[in-house]
Amino acid sequence: MLESASLDTHRHLRRGFPEVVFAEGKSTSQVLEITGKLLESKQNLLLTRVQPEVADAVLESFPHQSGSYQPIARTLVFRSRPVPTIGRGTILVVTAGTADIGVAEEARLTAELMGNEVDRIVDVGVAGLHRLLQHRERLLSAEVLIVVAGMEGALPSVVCGLVDKPVIAVPTSIGYGASFQGLTALLGMLNSCAAGITVVNIDNGFGAGYAAALMNRSCESTT
Repeated sequence: MLESASLDTHRHLRRGFPEVVFAEGKSTSQVLEITGKLLESKQNLLLTRVQPEVADAVLESFPHQSGSYQPIARTLVFRSRPVPTIGRGTILVVTAGTADIGVAEEARLTAELMGNEVDRIVDVGVAGLHRLLQHRERLLSAEVLIVVAGMEGALPSVVCGLVDKPVIAVPTSIGYGASFQGLTALLGMLNSCAAGITVVNIDNGFGAGYAAALMNRSCESTT
């Protein structure tokens, strides 16, 4: 038991993936304490919403661990063991705009660390629909799709109308004032007329990657 946290070290036994550290809102000392304790379990470790200065402090404190910081995704990963591929197909991450890539990368890294092959298509929003349609074969071949969009959040509906696989929609806080920091995209996705869309919270790339990994598990990996 730590002073600032009660860690769930058996989560991988119940869920198939260890506890993840949400670093935002925690002090650097709290992140260091939690990280050190979780690294003792010799499991792979993912920290999300990590600011660069916090990542630097963690990496300096654990120089002998295989830590890697991704500034665009704001994720910090420690790989203590190999990650076997257990997904039955490819997870495809699609972004409406370049500004959505940070959230998309959080989703991609999460899904990869959970044992999935992940492909990515960027900047194919509805302002130029031909950009999306030229990737039709990749869209149709994916087992699960994560579609990340800000502004009005229309892209997941379009993608869901083209494919017969699960689509996870991720609203982002990208946009001008009337986007209300992602609320407009969130409500648009929740009100989509395209059947089969699952919607996660604003900027929640981690949640989308996790959900996609669960959907993509092969039957053998759950036994």
